[in-house]
Amino acid sequence: GNYNLDPDTIKLRKQEIEEAADKILSGISMEESDYAKIKYVYETLILNTDYDLTAPDNQNICSVFLGRESVCLGYAKAVQYLLQKVGVEATVVTGSVFTGEAHAWNLVKINGQYYYVDATWGDASYMMDAGTGDALTTINYDYLCVTTQDILQTHVIDNPITVPNCLVQTDNYYVKEGLYIDSLDALTMEDIFVKAHQGHRDSVSIRCSNRLVFDE
Repeated sequence: GNYNLDPDTIKLRKQEIEEAADKILSGISMEESDYAKIKYVYETLILNTDYDLTAPDNQNICSVFLGRESVCLGYAKAVQYLLQKVGVEATVVTGSVFTGEAHAWNLVKINGQYYYVDATWGDASYMMDAGTGDALTTINYDYLCVTTQDILQTHVIDNPITVPNCLVQTDNYYVKEGLYIDSLDALTMEDIFVKAHQGHRDSVSIRCSNRLVFDE
């Protein structure tokens, strides 16, 4: 690689990135669980970053922390950077999506188990730009701590290094937040909507264990 900035600019950029990262992480305690840290980073980056193919420095973290506009690699590198600062193991995974476009996301580790995280696909600004979503909800949680089986429904992994097989759902967003439905129960459904209303949320997402439960 070649440097395209002079040493003084590099030093200033580094300081600005550190300040921006520290400001973001001031909202989460180091005492929180790894799942809570991952969820916080996922939500915060999505709420403070817009997907923009024309964003300057969109292949590095400057685009996220300084410009607040980026593409998938910028999102993924920023997630990795922040999680490593709070002691969560994370790396960037590269590949493509079902439309054939190159893509990048993250692999994280929670309590000895691996999960995939894709903050880009969690951002409504990306989904709208790609023509596959709308503004119903700002954050899509379908890509927060998912299994290999889940991610391979829409993603293709081409990492040069073999990645672990993510098998468990213990810290999947829907399981962790009580939004995973394995049987139809009116009281459970009522509780989900009451909590969403109390939290002033304008939409609710749930995940069903199988098609039968979904149809019911």
